[in-house]
Amino acid sequence: MLRTATLGDEMNDLLVHLGPILFYVIVWALVFAGTAVFLGLFIPFITGDSLLFAAGLITASSASLNIVVLAIGVGIAAFLGDQVGFLLGRHYGRGYLDRHGGRRTRKAIRVAETFYERYGWWSIVVARFVPWGRVFIPVIAGVGRMNYYKFLSSNIVGALAWGVGLSLIGFYTASIPGVKSVAYVVAGIVIAASIVAGLRTWRANRPEQAAPTGS
Repeated sequence: MLRTATLGDEMNDLLVHLGPILFYVIVWALVFAGTAVFLGLFIPFITGDSLLFAAGLITASSASLNIVVLAIGVGIAAFLGDQVGFLLGRHYGRGYLDRHGGRRTRKAIRVAETFYERYGWWSIVVARFVPWGRVFIPVIAGVGRMNYYKFLSSNIVGALAWGVGLSLIGFYTASIPGVKSVAYVVAGIVIAASIVAGLRTWRANRPEQAAPTGS
């Protein structure tokens, strides 16, 4: 009987601990996939700034979540996502980009190429704060065979400034009187609005992707 009770307590403790772990994993996975597998192309907002801001708000309102763990994990996920994008561009080239998406996507690629050519090292850092930029700039840097160590340093700076910075902004926003008590509501609204915006972007681009390329 005592053993059964102990086992039940252990299971409850496990479930309590799995909640925060699952939260971290979902946020980190979305950040990573936003650039590594082009998820940000289809849902650019839910994998970007809005996600980090909402995650920071939720962390501030939960005693079981730690902002240091969240922010460091986001920074690492952002860094790794860009590394994958860079390697894809270096190994598969421009043809890999041309096969993804419709006319709007190809236009975004051309804009990203111009941006990269103009700003070089800084383009990797700045791109983190631009939805289309963080999807395409790392790949284009790989296509352009940017020096790996230059890319590495710019990727570290961008990942920390964006990932850690925005997570902390969301976290400390909850310190504003009245915000912390409704942080979950605010975060829910931000995420919902991001999903709607992402779906509209996807639907707008869908006919172009489905359209035949030749007659």
